[in-house]
Amino acid sequence: MCDVYIYYFIPSNERNADLLSTRPATLEAIRGRGEPVMATQLVVDHTELDGDGFLVAGAGNISHEIDNIAAQIASLETRAASRDNEASASADGIEQYMLSLESRELRNQARLLKTMRTELVAVELESKIDPQDFIQFGYGAATQ
Repeated sequence: MCDVYIYYFIPSNERNADLLSTRPATLEAIRGRGEPVMATQLVVDHTELDGDGFLVAGAGNISHEIDNIAAQIASLETRAASRDNEASASADGIEQYMLSLESRELRNQARLLKTMRTELVAVELESKIDPQDFIQFGYGAATQ
């Protein structure tokens, strides 16, 4: 198990200081590419990073916030599984107990984020529904 801290950053070639990188990375990976935004710190398992130190991103055309939450959920679940594997390999009862507590807490955090993600997806879908996309369904030959 190896937790790693990653951060979104403002690319050095970006003139607008409000635009963040599309993927978070380790401080080492950010060096020379921009300025890390320390408030965006995430903790992930080392297996979730590519060879350059960037979070392996999921594909999709959902909002950045929902994509970020999905990445956090995946990370929490990966870290919980890592704790479970380490606990099952340990012969020390106290260590097993502590690792199982950590795993349970990580899974609880993931569950809360799943609820948050579901709510955000629902709000996003509501905002994208256009009443003009629907036609009036009435009685006719096809419905009788």
